Amino acid sequence: MVKIIFIDSAGQSREVQGEEGSTVMETALKSSVPGIEAECGGACACATCHVYVDDAWVEKLPKAQSMEEDMLDFAFDVRPNSRLSCQIRVRAEIDGLIVHTPERQG
Repeated sequence: MVKIIFIDSAGQSREVQGEEGSTVMETALKSSVPGIEAECGGACACATCHVYVDDAWVEKLPKAQSMEEDMLDFAFDVRPNSRLSCQIRVRAEIDGLIVHTPERQG
């Protein structure tokens, strides 16, 4: 299992365990993490699983593909470290990943 830490817009932290091969979004849903709506179920067809990757982790993740970048246009308060959690695969190398959820989803 891989540890992922979600921090909400109020600063409350929630540590969850993700299964390798799943996505950060799937992990959030299974763990009932507030702030991740995932309306499209992980198809990269909405922006309701938007997160901000903690600065310490941005360079450790694969870059966003063009489809993800296009969908981020629909997210609320997009920042340079914005990602769609459905596009981040859980793997051993991201153990301890920290992501912040936005004040609201797009």
